[in-house]
Amino acid sequence: MLKATLRSFLAHKGRLALSALAVILSVAFVAGSLIFSDTVNRTFDRLFASTSADVMVGPKDDLDEAVPSGQTPTVPASLRERVAEVEGVADAHLDVSVDNVTVVDGDNDPVGSTTGAPTVATNWYVTDRSPVELTSGHAPRGAGQAILDADTADKKDVKIGDTLTVLARPGSFEVEIVGIAAFTTTNPGAALVFLETGSAQRELLGSAGKATSISVTADDGVDDTTLKRRIAAALGSGHQLETADEQADSAASELGGFLDVITYVMLGFAGVAVLVGVFLIVNTFSMLIAQRTRELGLLRALGADRGQVRRSVLVEALLLGLAGSTLGLAAGIGLAVGLIELMGVFGMNLKSAEMVVRWATPVAAYVVGVGVTFVAAYLPSRRAARVSPMAALFDAEIAGVGRPLKVRAAVGCVVAVGGAAALVGCAAAEKTLTAASLLGLGIVLSLVATVIAGPLLVRPVIRVLGGAFPAVFGPVGRMSRRNALRNPRRTGATAAALMVGLALVGGLSVASASMTKSFDKQIDATLGADFVVQNSNFLPFSPEVTDKVEDIAGTGLVVRQRFAPVELSLPDGDRVESTAAGYDPRLDDVVDVTYAAGSSRAALAPGHIGMDREFAAEHRVRVGDELPVVFPGKRKAALTVGALTDQDMPEGFGVTGGLFLGLGTVEKYVPGGQDAAVYVNAAAGTDPDTLRERLEKALDPYPQVQVRDQADYKELIRRQIAVMLYLVYALLGLAIVIAVLGVVNTLALSVVERTREIGLLRAIGLGRRQLRRMIRLESVVIAVSGAVLGLALGLVWGVAVQQVLALQGMKELAFPWPTILAVVIGSVVVGLAAALLPALRASRMNVLAAIAHE
Repeated sequence: MLKATLRSFLAHKGRLALSALAVILSVAFVAGSLIFSDTVNRTFDRLFASTSADVMVGPKDDLDEAVPSGQTPTVPASLRERVAEVEGVADAHLDVSVDNVTVVDGDNDPVGSTTGAPTVATNWYVTDRSPVELTSGHAPRGAGQAILDADTADKKDVKIGDTLTVLARPGSFEVEIVGIAAFTTTNPGAALVFLETGSAQRELLGSAGKATSISVTADDGVDDTTLKRRIAAALGSGHQLETADEQADSAASELGGFLDVITYVMLGFAGVAVLVGVFLIVNTFSMLIAQRTRELGLLRALGADRGQVRRSVLVEALLLGLAGSTLGLAAGIGLAVGLIELMGVFGMNLKSAEMVVRWATPVAAYVVGVGVTFVAAYLPSRRAARVSPMAALFDAEIAGVGRPLKVRAAVGCVVAVGGAAALVGCAAAEKTLTAASLLGLGIVLSLVATVIAGPLLVRPVIRVLGGAFPAVFGPVGRMSRRNALRNPRRTGATAAALMVGLALVGGLSVASASMTKSFDKQIDATLGADFVVQNSNFLPFSPEVTDKVEDIAGTGLVVRQRFAPVELSLPDGDRVESTAAGYDPRLDDVVDVTYAAGSSRAALAPGHIGMDREFAAEHRVRVGDELPVVFPGKRKAALTVGALTDQDMPEGFGVTGGLFLGLGTVEKYVPGGQDAAVYVNAAAGTDPDTLRERLEKALDPYPQVQVRDQADYKELIRRQIAVMLYLVYALLGLAIVIAVLGVVNTLALSVVERTREIGLLRAIGLGRRQLRRMIRLESVVIAVSGAVLGLALGLVWGVAVQQVLALQGMKELAFPWPTILAVVIGSVVVGLAAALLPALRASRMNVLAAIAHE
């Protein structure tokens, strides 16, 4: 039996090659994501370990900033002398490092990363742990001199002697580049500008008496933990102390979020490849077994029992899984190399020569590859074991032609009812967490139900879609439709591969269209200002920008917005950390706010605060209540609730409760912050278009800020939502690739299976062109049926997702009909493309040889 199995596998290796591609893709994404993640982790672990000081003394962490306030936490510079006197301290350096700066050249073009990595301005000093070394020029010797990192200098064509402008919180200043420094370790992607320490303190922090932290080097023989304990005893509380290992762990955890996104995205691709690949492999093995019915019957007649036949099929699947896993692992290594090179485009210079392949990676690769094929081949192997020895005496097929679908119908209905109940419960839920849980359950159950009932569903769909075929294409059209209906199990499995990807696209397209429509409506309803001046990435900007705006001729009302992290103690006993927005008094002139109680005047008054009505009700807050509030630096206040809003605004950026207060209150408790936005109205008699031209011209030296009106805001939201859609479309692309392989495989094996039938059709007058057309029409109707089922399922999912989003304020429902139409047209193209090779092969058959085919 083993020898027969091996010969059978080698005899059908061409037919199994397409199925192997699905395994290869699945394994490649799993292996590639693991290798890439491990490589980046190892690289940055080395970076953090080699550059971290033995002990770092910094400001005490208190409140997390979900939205940046523009404040730079500092420690007194005089603290360095106290630290230096501690026993076991070999050296102590002041650190001045600010990452919310913008650096521009003489043409006002940004000098730094344009892909999201920060531009960091810091002070220059040299230790054996410095991440860079001076390669040309000299160290900065006073105000107006700076060093630039070599990678940024090369990309932006900056040379020694060039003048750059640094836009920092206290204001802008010019520096001459006097040196270039190259990274001695991995370049994390940031642009680095180094200043002399005193100049950095004055220009970046606004005071020579401040620093962002103090780096401490231990004496020989003094371990980090001991030194940290001694420094803590000398300084007392109020400071954050971290050893080198703790600094490395903190940096790694911050980097972990970025790495997790990449890893989860790649594993999502792997999951789609696995899911769609299962359909392809099940279909392939089912058809191969159907074509080998006489062969299997002969084996049974010669004495092979059911277990031996079943094991024979599973061994073939095992061989396919091993081959696919091996090739997939190799492809995964190549994918990881490609990702490492891609990171170089974003400025993160990793070395593929230092790629990490841990033992867990090949284990995961083979578990996925072999597991997928083994599981997918199990049901076909059970069917193979039921082949009767009498099948050796006649042509028979066990793939399911003519077998009743009652069991599938019953199981599919039960699962569908469960899925429908979960989706209805999701729509009726009032809590976001409950709704999201029911949504996930409903999506899984409805997908499973559609897959189970696929053979039942494709019949009416194909009858409708192919209803015009006989009239348009004559007998060829009638035969193509009948061929698609001949084996509903096979057709359902083939269409299901495409259905999965299109259901995902349909659901998220509805969700994104609904989000866009909801945001558009909210912008129309709330934004009353002519223009908003805001950073392109929503980070705060220097007060210098606000001063420029106020000085422009034609500027009327200017209302500033600034954020501050807060912690509220609420009447129900909860302590909530959130972010409050501070505004100038005339907020109502630039933003339309709907109030359930109180007014803007009451909320923005000194010592007062406003919040969302639903948040207040949840925590039993009423207008007039006095709430204890903690601001950064442990500054405490008791603020009176002056107003409750009823805005239905979508939540985001980690902001909870819709908290807002007067800008004077923010400046009192969070001094030194930066504006996040400036709302501007044109003065009486000034045309808004004229004011926009003046604003853009005056703000040209500040490329980090943009002038936006309502239309610009809507376009910005659309672009941000489009980023999510691009990921979905990439997943769709992968699903379509595998689905096309499935359709090609099905048609190719179907052609082999119908060789004698095709020969007879050719013998009675069917032309080559007619034969190719018949197979193409069969392919198109299968692909379009999968698209129709997928889109129908996706639209249901999309409506359910919108109901969850409605709990977050996004209450508009929209259907992206152009996208849906494009998907249907695309499915026709997919069907035509998938049929090319099988149709060509069928038309080239020798008629007599086909008729004589066994």
